[in-house]
Amino acid sequence: MAQDAQSEAVEAQADAIGTAAEGAAAEGAAETEAEHEAAAEGGHGETPHYPLRKPEEMSWSFAGPFGHYDLGQLQRGLKVYKEVCASCHSMNLVAMRTLTDLGYSDAQVKAFAAEYTVQDGPDDSGEMFERPGIPSDHFPAPFPNPAAAAAANGGAHPPDFSLLAKARAVERGFPTFVFDIFTQYAEGGPDYIHALLTGYGEEAPADITIQPGTYYNPYFLSGPALAMPPPLSDDLIEYPDGAPQTVEQYSRDVTAFMMWAAEPHMVERKATGLIVMVFLIIFAAMLFLVKRRVWAGTPH
Repeated sequence: MAQDAQSEAVEAQADAIGTAAEGAAAEGAAETEAEHEAAAEGGHGETPHYPLRKPEEMSWSFAGPFGHYDLGQLQRGLKVYKEVCASCHSMNLVAMRTLTDLGYSDAQVKAFAAEYTVQDGPDDSGEMFERPGIPSDHFPAPFPNPAAAAAANGGAHPPDFSLLAKARAVERGFPTFVFDIFTQYAEGGPDYIHALLTGYGEEAPADITIQPGTYYNPYFLSGPALAMPPPLSDDLIEYPDGAPQTVEQYSRDVTAFMMWAAEPHMVERKATGLIVMVFLIIFAAMLFLVKRRVWAGTPH
Protein backbone atom coordinates (compact mmCIF):
# COMPACT_ATOMS: atom_id res chain seq x y z
CA MET A 1 0.00 0.00 0.00
CA ALA A 2 2.85 2.38 0.85
CA GLN A 3 4.43 1.68 -2.50
CA ASP A 4 1.14 2.40 -4.33
CA ALA A 5 0.73 5.67 -2.46
CA GLN A 6 4.32 6.66 -3.28
CA SER A 7 3.82 5.83 -6.97
CA GLU A 8 0.62 7.88 -7.09
CA ALA A 9 2.44 10.82 -5.49
CA VAL A 10 5.27 10.62 -8.03
CA GLU A 11 2.80 10.45 -10.93
CA ALA A 12 0.88 13.45 -9.58
CA GLN A 13 4.12 15.45 -9.25
CA ALA A 14 5.14 14.53 -12.81
CA ASP A 15 1.73 15.59 -14.15
CA ALA A 16 2.05 18.90 -12.34
CA ILE A 17 5.52 19.53 -13.79
CA GLY A 18 4.32 18.60 -17.29
CA THR A 19 1.32 20.92 -17.01
CA ALA A 20 3.56 23.80 -15.85
CA ALA A 21 6.02 23.18 -18.70
CA GLU A 22 3.23 23.16 -21.28
CA GLY A 23 1.89 26.40 -19.86
CA ALA A 24 5.33 28.04 -20.00
CA ALA A 25 5.88 26.84 -23.57
CA ALA A 26 2.49 28.18 -24.63
CA GLU A 27 3.22 31.51 -22.96
CA GLY A 28 6.65 31.71 -24.63
CA ALA A 29 5.16 30.89 -28.03
CA ALA A 30 2.52 33.58 -27.55
CA GLU A 31 5.20 36.15 -26.64
CA THR A 32 7.32 35.17 -29.65
CA GLU A 33 4.33 35.43 -31.97
CA ALA A 34 3.48 38.82 -30.51
CA GLU A 35 7.06 39.99 -31.08
CA HIS A 36 6.97 38.84 -34.70
CA GLU A 37 3.67 40.64 -35.24
CA ALA A 38 5.06 43.82 -33.69
CA ALA A 39 8.17 43.62 -35.84
CA ALA A 40 6.04 43.10 -38.94
CA GLU A 41 3.84 46.07 -38.07
CA GLY A 42 6.59 48.45 -36.97
CA GLY A 43 9.37 47.31 -39.29
CA HIS A 44 11.69 46.58 -36.36
CA GLY A 45 14.08 43.66 -36.54
CA GLU A 46 14.58 43.85 -40.30
CA THR A 47 18.22 43.98 -41.41
CA PRO A 48 18.77 46.94 -43.77
CA HIS A 49 20.78 46.44 -46.93
CA TYR A 50 23.44 49.01 -47.78
CA PRO A 51 23.68 51.20 -49.61
CA LEU A 52 20.15 52.39 -48.93
CA ARG A 53 20.07 53.82 -52.46
CA LYS A 54 22.00 52.51 -55.46
CA PRO A 55 24.15 54.96 -57.46
CA GLU A 56 22.91 56.29 -60.76
CA GLU A 57 24.77 55.07 -63.82
CA MET A 58 26.65 58.11 -65.08
CA SER A 59 28.06 58.98 -68.48
CA TRP A 60 31.87 58.99 -68.45
CA SER A 61 34.28 59.77 -71.26
CA PHE A 62 36.34 56.69 -70.36
CA ALA A 63 33.37 54.28 -70.51
CA GLY A 64 32.96 51.64 -73.19
CA PRO A 65 35.45 49.97 -75.54
CA PHE A 66 36.37 53.29 -77.17
CA GLY A 67 36.57 55.29 -73.95
CA HIS A 68 39.29 57.85 -73.35
CA TYR A 69 40.31 60.26 -70.62
CA ASP A 70 39.41 63.94 -70.87
CA LEU A 71 42.70 65.67 -70.00
CA GLY A 72 40.97 68.91 -69.03
CA GLN A 73 38.75 67.02 -66.61
CA LEU A 74 41.73 65.16 -65.15
CA GLN A 75 43.59 68.42 -64.55
CA ARG A 76 40.57 69.86 -62.76
CA GLY A 77 40.27 66.64 -60.74
CA LEU A 78 43.90 66.94 -59.68
CA LYS A 79 43.18 70.48 -58.50
CA VAL A 80 40.22 69.25 -56.43
CA TYR A 81 42.31 66.48 -54.91
CA LYS A 82 45.19 68.78 -54.06
CA GLU A 83 43.09 71.58 -52.53
CA VAL A 84 40.46 69.47 -50.74
CA CYS A 85 41.03 65.72 -50.57
CA ALA A 86 44.80 65.65 -49.98
CA SER A 87 44.38 67.05 -46.46
CA CYS A 88 43.00 63.67 -45.34
CA HIS A 89 43.47 61.10 -48.12
CA SER A 90 46.81 59.78 -49.31
CA MET A 91 47.73 58.61 -52.81
CA ASN A 92 50.78 56.53 -51.96
CA LEU A 93 50.95 54.48 -55.18
CA VAL A 94 50.96 57.39 -57.65
CA ALA A 95 54.28 58.97 -58.66
CA MET A 96 54.20 62.65 -59.53
CA ARG A 97 56.17 62.03 -62.71
CA THR A 98 53.07 60.35 -64.19
CA LEU A 99 51.35 63.75 -64.27
CA THR A 100 52.92 64.23 -67.68
CA ASP A 101 50.14 61.90 -68.91
CA LEU A 102 47.68 64.64 -67.94
CA GLY A 103 49.22 67.06 -70.43
CA TYR A 104 51.72 68.78 -68.13
CA SER A 105 55.27 69.49 -69.26
CA ASP A 106 58.33 68.20 -67.42
CA ALA A 107 58.98 71.70 -66.05
CA GLN A 108 55.42 71.95 -64.74
CA VAL A 109 55.70 68.56 -63.06
CA LYS A 110 58.99 69.57 -61.42
CA ALA A 111 57.42 72.76 -60.12
CA PHE A 112 54.38 70.82 -58.87
CA ALA A 113 56.55 68.28 -57.03
CA ALA A 114 58.66 71.02 -55.45
CA GLU A 115 55.57 72.37 -53.68
CA TYR A 116 55.67 69.32 -51.39
CA THR A 117 58.12 68.57 -48.62
CA VAL A 118 59.27 64.94 -48.56
CA GLN A 119 61.06 63.11 -45.76
CA ASP A 120 64.19 61.34 -46.98
CA GLY A 121 67.22 59.65 -45.54
CA PRO A 122 68.99 58.53 -43.60
CA ASP A 123 71.91 60.84 -44.35
CA ASP A 124 75.58 60.14 -43.59
CA SER A 125 74.94 60.64 -39.88
CA GLY A 126 71.96 58.29 -39.87
CA GLU A 127 69.37 61.03 -39.49
CA MET A 128 66.21 61.52 -41.53
CA PHE A 129 65.85 64.87 -43.27
CA GLU A 130 63.31 66.81 -45.31
CA ARG A 131 63.74 68.07 -48.85
CA PRO A 132 61.61 69.50 -51.67
CA GLY A 133 59.78 66.88 -53.71
CA ILE A 134 61.00 65.71 -57.11
CA PRO A 135 58.98 64.06 -59.93
CA SER A 136 60.08 60.56 -58.96
CA ASP A 137 58.48 60.94 -55.53
CA HIS A 138 55.01 59.63 -54.85
CA PHE A 139 52.30 61.90 -53.53
CA PRO A 140 53.16 62.40 -49.84
CA ALA A 141 50.66 61.20 -47.27
CA PRO A 142 49.01 63.84 -45.04
CA PHE A 143 49.74 61.77 -41.90
CA PRO A 144 52.89 59.93 -40.82
CA ASN A 145 51.07 56.62 -40.27
CA PRO A 146 47.55 55.10 -40.28
CA ALA A 147 47.23 55.41 -36.49
CA ALA A 148 47.86 59.15 -36.65
CA ALA A 149 45.36 59.44 -39.51
CA ALA A 150 42.70 57.63 -37.50
CA ALA A 151 43.38 59.72 -34.39
CA ALA A 152 42.95 62.94 -36.37
CA ASN A 153 39.70 61.78 -37.98
CA GLY A 154 37.65 60.54 -35.06
CA GLY A 155 39.02 57.00 -35.14
CA ALA A 156 38.36 56.39 -38.84
CA HIS A 157 41.38 56.03 -41.11
CA PRO A 158 40.69 57.81 -44.44
CA PRO A 159 41.28 55.33 -47.29
CA ASP A 160 44.07 55.78 -49.78
CA PHE A 161 42.91 57.16 -53.13
CA SER A 162 45.35 55.27 -55.35
CA LEU A 163 43.07 52.34 -56.24
CA LEU A 164 39.80 53.41 -54.65
CA ALA A 165 37.98 53.87 -57.97
CA LYS A 166 38.59 50.19 -58.77
CA ALA A 167 38.10 48.90 -55.22
CA ARG A 168 34.70 50.45 -54.43
CA ALA A 169 31.55 49.46 -56.27
CA VAL A 170 27.96 48.45 -55.55
CA GLU A 171 26.91 44.95 -56.56
CA ARG A 172 24.66 45.14 -59.60
CA GLY A 173 22.87 41.86 -58.98
CA PHE A 174 21.26 39.43 -61.40
CA PRO A 175 20.58 39.80 -64.30
CA THR A 176 22.24 43.23 -64.60
CA PHE A 177 25.77 41.88 -64.21
CA VAL A 178 25.12 39.48 -67.11
CA PHE A 179 24.33 42.39 -69.42
CA ASP A 180 27.46 44.17 -68.16
CA ILE A 181 29.54 41.48 -69.90
CA PHE A 182 28.22 42.63 -73.25
CA THR A 183 28.04 46.36 -72.53
CA GLN A 184 31.51 46.24 -70.90
CA TYR A 185 30.25 48.26 -67.96
CA ALA A 186 33.21 48.78 -65.62
CA GLU A 187 32.39 52.14 -64.05
CA GLY A 188 30.80 50.91 -60.83
CA GLY A 189 33.55 52.53 -58.76
CA PRO A 190 33.28 56.00 -60.33
CA ASP A 191 29.47 55.87 -60.18
CA TYR A 192 29.64 55.04 -56.47
CA ILE A 193 32.22 57.74 -55.63
CA HIS A 194 30.26 60.40 -57.50
CA ALA A 195 27.01 59.37 -55.80
CA LEU A 196 28.66 59.43 -52.38
CA LEU A 197 30.17 62.89 -52.86
CA THR A 198 26.86 64.34 -54.03
CA GLY A 199 24.65 62.36 -51.62
CA TYR A 200 24.95 64.61 -48.57
CA GLY A 201 22.33 67.07 -47.38
CA GLU A 202 19.27 64.83 -47.09
CA GLU A 203 17.39 64.30 -43.85
CA ALA A 204 17.66 60.78 -42.47
CA PRO A 205 14.39 58.81 -42.30
CA ALA A 206 12.71 58.68 -38.92
CA ASP A 207 13.39 54.95 -38.47
CA ILE A 208 17.16 55.33 -38.97
CA THR A 209 19.40 56.26 -36.07
CA ILE A 210 22.39 58.41 -36.94
CA GLN A 211 25.29 58.23 -34.50
CA PRO A 212 26.70 61.54 -33.22
CA GLY A 213 29.59 62.80 -35.31
CA THR A 214 28.45 61.02 -38.49
CA TYR A 215 26.65 62.30 -41.57
CA TYR A 216 23.70 60.64 -43.29
CA ASN A 217 24.39 59.51 -46.83
CA PRO A 218 22.10 56.93 -48.49
CA TYR A 219 24.83 55.89 -50.93
CA PHE A 220 27.37 54.79 -48.32
CA LEU A 221 28.28 51.11 -48.66
CA SER A 222 28.81 50.29 -45.00
CA GLY A 223 25.93 51.97 -43.20
CA PRO A 224 23.46 54.84 -43.19
CA ALA A 225 26.08 57.43 -42.27
CA LEU A 226 29.82 58.00 -42.37
CA ALA A 227 32.32 60.04 -40.38
CA MET A 228 33.47 62.15 -43.34
CA PRO A 229 31.65 65.49 -43.45
CA PRO A 230 30.54 66.87 -46.83
CA PRO A 231 33.89 67.70 -48.47
CA LEU A 232 32.59 69.80 -51.36
CA SER A 233 30.47 72.91 -51.73
CA ASP A 234 29.68 75.27 -54.57
CA ASP A 235 32.39 77.81 -55.46
CA LEU A 236 34.85 76.06 -53.17
CA ILE A 237 37.55 75.77 -55.88
CA GLU A 238 38.25 78.21 -58.66
CA TYR A 239 38.53 76.69 -62.14
CA PRO A 240 40.72 78.70 -64.52
CA ASP A 241 39.12 77.11 -67.61
CA GLY A 242 35.63 78.42 -66.87
CA ALA A 243 34.08 75.05 -65.97
CA PRO A 244 31.08 75.17 -63.59
CA GLN A 245 32.16 75.55 -59.97
CA THR A 246 29.50 73.28 -58.50
CA VAL A 247 29.49 70.20 -56.29
CA GLU A 248 28.32 68.14 -59.26
CA GLN A 249 31.25 69.26 -61.43
CA TYR A 250 33.82 68.96 -58.65
CA SER A 251 32.62 65.44 -57.95
CA ARG A 252 32.77 64.35 -61.58
CA ASP A 253 36.25 65.82 -62.02
CA VAL A 254 37.86 64.31 -58.91
CA THR A 255 36.18 60.96 -59.63
CA ALA A 256 37.64 60.90 -63.14
CA PHE A 257 41.05 61.76 -61.69
CA MET A 258 40.76 58.89 -59.21
CA MET A 259 39.85 56.53 -62.06
CA TRP A 260 42.96 57.63 -63.93
CA ALA A 261 45.08 57.11 -60.80
CA ALA A 262 43.71 53.58 -60.44
CA GLU A 263 44.13 52.68 -64.12
CA PRO A 264 46.44 55.13 -65.92
CA HIS A 265 46.98 52.80 -68.90
CA MET A 266 43.31 52.12 -69.57
CA VAL A 267 43.28 53.81 -72.98
CA GLU A 268 46.26 51.77 -74.19
CA ARG A 269 44.67 48.59 -72.82
CA LYS A 270 41.44 49.21 -74.67
CA ALA A 271 43.29 50.02 -77.91
CA THR A 272 45.30 46.79 -77.62
CA GLY A 273 42.15 44.80 -76.90
CA LEU A 274 40.43 46.26 -79.96
CA ILE A 275 43.37 45.31 -82.22
CA VAL A 276 43.37 41.79 -80.77
CA MET A 277 39.63 41.38 -81.39
CA VAL A 278 39.97 42.56 -84.99
CA PHE A 279 42.87 40.15 -85.52
CA LEU A 280 40.89 37.23 -84.08
CA ILE A 281 37.90 37.97 -86.30
CA ILE A 282 40.05 38.12 -89.44
CA PHE A 283 41.95 34.99 -88.40
CA ALA A 284 38.69 33.09 -87.79
CA ALA A 285 37.40 34.13 -91.24
CA MET A 286 40.64 32.96 -92.90
CA LEU A 287 40.46 29.60 -91.12
CA PHE A 288 36.88 29.16 -92.31
CA LEU A 289 37.83 29.91 -95.93
CA VAL A 290 40.83 27.56 -95.79
CA LYS A 291 38.66 24.81 -94.37
CA ARG A 292 36.11 25.29 -97.15
CA ARG A 293 38.83 25.11 -99.82
CA VAL A 294 40.71 22.11 -98.41
CA TRP A 295 37.62 19.99 -97.76
CA ALA A 296 35.49 21.24 -100.65
CA GLY A 297 36.10 18.09 -102.78
CA THR A 298 35.72 15.63 -99.94
CA PRO A 299 32.37 13.79 -99.97
CA HIS A 300 30.42 13.95 -96.71
